[in-house]
Formats: sequence, C-alpha cells, structure tokens
Amino acid sequence: MTIQVQKDEGLYYRQTLFDKAKRVVVKVGSAILTDRDGMNREVIRNLAREISFLHNSGREVILVTSGAVAAGKKKIAFIPHGEISLREKQAFAAIGQSCLMQTYEEAFSQHKKNIAQILLTHSDLADRDRYLNVRNTIMTLFRFGVIPIINENDTVSVEELRFGDNDTLGALITNLIEADMFICLTDVVGLYNGNPQTDPAARPIYTIAEITPEIENMAASIKSDAGTGGMQSKIRAAKMVAAGGGSSFIGPGREENILQSLFGGELVGTFFLPRKEKMQSRKHWISYVLKPKGSLVLDDGACLAIARQGRSLLPSGIRAVEGDFGVGDSVRCVDKNNTVVAVGLINYNAHDVGQIQGCRSDQIFDILGFKDSDEVIHRDNLVVL
Repeated sequence: MTIQVQKDEGLYYRQTLFDKAKRVVVKVGSAILTDRDGMNREVIRNLAREISFLHNSGREVILVTSGAVAAGKKKIAFIPHGEISLREKQAFAAIGQSCLMQTYEEAFSQHKKNIAQILLTHSDLADRDRYLNVRNTIMTLFRFGVIPIINENDTVSVEELRFGDNDTLGALITNLIEADMFICLTDVVGLYNGNPQTDPAARPIYTIAEITPEIENMAASIKSDAGTGGMQSKIRAAKMVAAGGGSSFIGPGREENILQSLFGGELVGTFFLPRKEKMQSRKHWISYVLKPKGSLVLDDGACLAIARQGRSLLPSGIRAVEGDFGVGDSVRCVDKNNTVVAVGLINYNAHDVGQIQGCRSDQIFDILGFKDSDEVIHRDNLVVL
C-alpha cells in the first residue's frame, strides 16, 4: 500500500516544513539549464531571482547545478558521432564550466548577491577529514552572506570519483550541512501514481510520508536527453535526505516563481517528509557517501546478531569474502541470498579476513601473527540496512 497523506493533511505538513526551513539546498539539472543555443539565460535569471528571494528571507541557500558538460558541447557546436568518450566529456566540462559560472555571476549580480564556486569529486566527501573541510568552507561562506554554487568536477572525475548524478550530490550536500530541505527542480511536474503519458487515470502524488518500494517502483527510468538522472535517482536522493532528517521536493524547474509559489503554500510537485528517526551523521556518511569495496557473506546467526541485536561482526560469522579491500574501507555484509544486510568499515584487509573467516576471535593472533581487533567490523562502524 502506498504510504502518502491526504491532500489537506499534506498541505499542512508541507507548509509547516517550508515555514521552518532555514537552510535550503536547490538542485537544478542540465535539462532545465540548457537549450539549443547553450545556456538558457531566461531560466537562469529566474533561478537567480528565486534563490535571491529565499536569501532575502533570511535563509541560507546552496545551489547545486549541472550544465557544464552540456554548455561546453553547445558552445563549440559539437556534433556527436557515436558515444562520447570520457576525455571528450572532461574537455566539455572545462569549456562549459567558465561559461556556466559567468552566466550565474551576471544573473545574481542583478540582485546584489555574491556567489562562490565549489567543484567536488566523490573522493572529497569519501575522506572524512576532507568531508568536514567542505562543510567548514560552506559554513564560512554562509557567514559571509555568500551563496555557494556546487557542481561535480567533471574535468577531473573518472568513474571511481563520480557521484553518479547531481541528484546524489545534492542529497549528500543537504545532509553534509544538515539542511532542512532539498529542492530538486527538474523537467517533470512531480511523481504520479502511473504514467500520465499513457494512463489517463494517473494522478499526481503531492505528499509522501515514507519512501517505500512501491513508491520507488513508480519512478520512471526514462532519462532526459541533457541530464544524467531520471526520476529514480531523484527518489533515491529524497530517501537519502529523509534518512538525514530533511525533507525534499521534486517539481517543475521552468515554472516562473516556482520557489515563491512553494514557500507561499501552493500545492505543486511532490513533497517528501523526513524520517521520524534521524540517522547519526557519521553512520549516514558510512551508509550513503562511501562506495563499498567488497562484500562479506554471513551466516544466519551473524545476520541476526548485527541486524536485530546490535552486535559487532565477528570472524566466526563470515562464510565468504568477495572483492579486494583494505583496512578502513567500506564493505557490504550480505546474507546467503546476496541481500545486503549492513555496510561498515572493515578492521582487516580482504586477504586477512579470508584467513580468519569462520574462526573465533581468540584464534586471530595465532592465524595472522597479530590481532588489531576482536571484531571484523565494530558495531559503531556498522550501519544496518
């Protein structure tokens, strides 16, 4: 059964959270920002006016933007012949990023707003110290009254350094700075209970209390020609934000005065309520920011111990080791059916875990010649999924 709230009740919840929101992340994608001539300056001017409206209301605002690659391709009138290579994409980002920021600078200057550019790769957030440094930089910009504009650093990103899409980046930034709200402006009007293009009975869902598998299945996998994320990635982003205690919105980015309409109480788009129990910041980082480097197959007893009893993972419960990981890497814990039970930071490398799997903790020293910990993953570094 779809978990959502009635229209009147949903409007109350939405408006309460909009009124209370003091720190907001706005994400806008390439499909909104670009057109056949390159940057869609009319959309960017409207976006700058809307974000300035939020800023003038006393809120702290971050803009997470796409558009550099698309702007670069259109700036040099690139005509693709087959799939675009990584080198070409990086070059397009280098060409388009300056154009993108110049357009934003001109648009925000009309409202006497100062902006700052922050380019990130996944490794900037995967390293805990750098993760906190990014947060400190953003907080300092807030103190200066500056609006940070964040984009993935596509010029240097390779597959292992990528976020995947800017929906994910926006959600991670929302939780990084503990923002109250994540607003995803896109080329759709919101989530429907069916495909409105093929099902005349499909109706919009205005407010969702919990993102269930049924809600996730509603998300179409169709992607925009200019963007990298479809509705499924936006739902995943909203789920990440909800786990961190924030609310999310998905709605039409080309609609004039969209942010003023939202904060003014108009019922548009789809709104996602925060989870009742907020995940701890560090565990959220382990669960959503880090990319697992391998997997441990656990027996039924170990699955029960970590999932239901809050225990650490001991070597005796491990049945198989998959992947090549080092000490401190993120590793999945899966059951015999390969269902992910938990994810955590490992205390031993893959080779050593393979040596001690199935053994008691008091046998670790005799097998390895050293013992750094009784636990393969300590419960403080373990997130049950």
